[in-house]
Amino acid sequence: MGKLSALGVKNAKPGRHGDGDGLYLLVSATGAKSWMIRVQRDGKRRDIGLGSLAALSLADARTKAADLRKHALNGRDPIEERDRDRRPTPTFNDAVKATHEALKAGWSAKTAADFLTSLETYANPVIGNLKVDTIEASHIRDLLAPIWTKVPETSRKVKVRISSVLNFAHSKGWRPTEAPRKSVTVGLSKQAKGSNYAAMPYADVPAFVQQMRDKVPSVGRDALLFQILTAARTGEVRSAKWAHINLKTAEWHRPAALMKNREPHTVTLSEAAVDLLKRRHLERRPKHDDHVFPSAKGVMISDMTLSKVMKDAGQAFTPHGFRSSFRDWAAEKMHQIPDAVAEAALAHVVPDRVVRAYKRTQFLEMRRQLLDAWCAFAT
Repeated sequence: MGKLSALGVKNAKPGRHGDGDGLYLLVSATGAKSWMIRVQRDGKRRDIGLGSLAALSLADARTKAADLRKHALNGRDPIEERDRDRRPTPTFNDAVKATHEALKAGWSAKTAADFLTSLETYANPVIGNLKVDTIEASHIRDLLAPIWTKVPETSRKVKVRISSVLNFAHSKGWRPTEAPRKSVTVGLSKQAKGSNYAAMPYADVPAFVQQMRDKVPSVGRDALLFQILTAARTGEVRSAKWAHINLKTAEWHRPAALMKNREPHTVTLSEAAVDLLKRRHLERRPKHDDHVFPSAKGVMISDMTLSKVMKDAGQAFTPHGFRSSFRDWAAEKMHQIPDAVAEAALAHVVPDRVVRAYKRTQFLEMRRQLLDAWCAFAT
């Protein structure tokens, strides 16, 4: 039981008034009142200010003093612990940036970019302004609900990335618990089992390409056309920068950090692909390290940008499915080109060592023949 009372604190005269266990009320000559605790750490006495009476009542001061004494007994610095509590709790938006900055060194450039883009698209508009210590399972469930069955793969990634942010916030002392787990998906519909990407029959590709080229150019349409012409993955197109493009040699040099198999890959560019890039370069006058297909903010577009182009065109197929369209066309119409060349054009790993060695020396020109023929067909 402390020695001070609420009435005694209110009427305290200038000086130092002990409550017991090292807690003191300090009253200045002007009448200003504040709290201080005296603790022993590493054999040394330390006096630590807790704040003014206006900020801490007697009961609050006793609770704070007890917490800091425990920290000192457990070997932690009580001043650091006091200051940790005084730091403002960040919003989810700020925590996303802090998490990205702390973890990006261990990620590929594509993963780091996707982490920010997905959360900025799906999470920040809903919970971005909430303090991280107030976010509960219901908040996460409600923001996932609109996309849970519509874009299941993306929604799962968003769920995992939100958990990463909240777990990072817990490690920083910004929230008392780790991210909620099973309760997040309570009330969400069961997602369909994974299946192959819906691919447009290759015979229909020329008509669709013409439909896209007849419309006013946009970032999404240009990116989708470029993906079709290069048979690239969606993420590779979204991550493409002008620094990777050599218009003189008509080549797209993709660094290992952007590739699924973590190996650098060169894509040969057809005349149609080069013309598309030249037009964009002339229109935008970009810097060397700018994205080829940037968002309005100048950063990488989201994976939904290309999907929206397909949806707006009334197509039920996925952008990624055009890789399958290309592969079917190559198998049925380009008998003179070995299958391994088509696989190499898709940046698939070729399992046979001899074929891989041959690929390094000869496949580039054969891939150029293949992609040039594909673009002539598609356009």
